[in-house]
Amino acid sequence: MDEIDRKLIALLQEDATLSIAQMAEKVGLSPTPCWKRIQKMEASGVITKRVALIDPDKIGMGLTVFVAIEAGDHTPDWLAAFANGITAMPEVMGAYRMAGEVDYMLHVAVADMAEFDTFYKRLIAVAPLKNVTSRFAMERIKDTTAYPLHGVAFRDRRAPDEEPA
Repeated sequence: MDEIDRKLIALLQEDATLSIAQMAEKVGLSPTPCWKRIQKMEASGVITKRVALIDPDKIGMGLTVFVAIEAGDHTPDWLAAFANGITAMPEVMGAYRMAGEVDYMLHVAVADMAEFDTFYKRLIAVAPLKNVTSRFAMERIKDTTAYPLHGVAFRDRRAPDEEPA
């Protein structure tokens, strides 16, 4: 990937509704090579989806909970049951295996405390858990899906003696 790919990724992260012609103009390509680059990034898995981002408060999902889990077991069977269980729960927005004292961290979105209680009861039935600690977000200060695009992942197409822009 190069600087043009980086610019395309940045544009798509900001507004995936831009037309190919609009993106091509912004990165200095004609539409066909621009489209081919995007298709190549989709085929290689760099671009995994193009989606609409939703304000959770406006759809009644205003309670954000971070759930720290200590596993009840560390076997492949336990992990499969746990992973299958949480993957099937639409409230789980993100799930991460962690290093350190906590084994897993879940990002959960629910309407309110009663809905979280229902979710919690389903969660603890998925697989044996040693400990579950929930933390409730009081305010969303920053929430983004856009990754920083540092130059190390993108090769420089400039001539070696050319100054950066």
